[in-house]
Amino acid sequence: MPKFLTSAALALALTAGAATAQTTLFFGEAGPNRGSRADAINYFADQVEEISEGDLSFDIQWGGALFKAGAARQGIADGVADAGTIIAVYFPQEMAAYGIADLPIQNPDPWVGMKATDELMRSSDQIQQNLADQNLVYIGTFTTSAVHIGCKGATINSVDDIEGLKVRGVGAYGNAFADQGANLVSMSIYDAYQGLDSGLIDCSQGYSYVVPALQWQEVIDSYTLLNWGQVGALGVFMNKDMFDSLSADQQDALMEAGRRIPDELGRILSTDNDAAVQMMRDQGIEVIELPEEERQKLVEAGSTYVDSWKETVGGMGMDGDAMLTEYRSLIDKYTEERDAQGYPWER
Repeated sequence: MPKFLTSAALALALTAGAATAQTTLFFGEAGPNRGSRADAINYFADQVEEISEGDLSFDIQWGGALFKAGAARQGIADGVADAGTIIAVYFPQEMAAYGIADLPIQNPDPWVGMKATDELMRSSDQIQQNLADQNLVYIGTFTTSAVHIGCKGATINSVDDIEGLKVRGVGAYGNAFADQGANLVSMSIYDAYQGLDSGLIDCSQGYSYVVPALQWQEVIDSYTLLNWGQVGALGVFMNKDMFDSLSADQQDALMEAGRRIPDELGRILSTDNDAAVQMMRDQGIEVIELPEEERQKLVEAGSTYVDSWKETVGGMGMDGDAMLTEYRSLIDKYTEERDAQGYPWER
């Protein structure tokens, strides 16, 4: 064989070898490729590739291409995607343990909440086993940041204004609104634009950064800052069979990339939420800050759902009181770190 052909064959063989060395994983995300969480997902994928030195990469399928938000848990467990985002409020029973991060326990700081949730999810044997039983592995966590509410044709200045409104709610926060007389409408956050535009709902609970991501500014005329709590039980999970099939180095790369999410998303949210609120003001949307005495009414209304959560996880054989005590101690831990050292991106 001529020398140049031998070299070409060798080069081809080396190229083929390099190609087969890289593992590409499919990632399912119900949301669009824009907004704060999308930025965090892209960051996570980039970190996985960087830490693994190109050995692992993600093919991200946006906008529910692989499954909608309400089918994410089963889709990942069944291997429709190798990994993806799971939002716990859509799976109140199966993802109840993770739902601790959704409880209205006056935990409004995004970075503190993410760090506390991430440590709890990694350190709790009972949570790890519960996920393993569902063929899932926890990788990293996001947060919505604080829950607020946008309305069309209505304005919420006080708790009394909630009565009679048709509201798309979020977990315990939505249930607490129902307790104040709201008519809850079951709807994905990704369908809220259509619901507001058509009049199917008057208001949708949501988060400041999601307003420009989902273009809500086109269909709302008021936005009330509740400063109540956050929905923090949404994050990256992986199919356990696929995870177990990876090398130890690949698994470590995924876990390390997951640990880095709170610092990056915290940095993103620190500016995106303020920018979104300013955008709404600039466009003539009325922005209201719920008075402290009114917010306290919502905090009290939400407390019953903390007790309900403990009963739910208790029925699954988990110690809700112990988990809640640990979670609150972690919130205190990272609050103290923030107060003493500032946020990581400010240090």
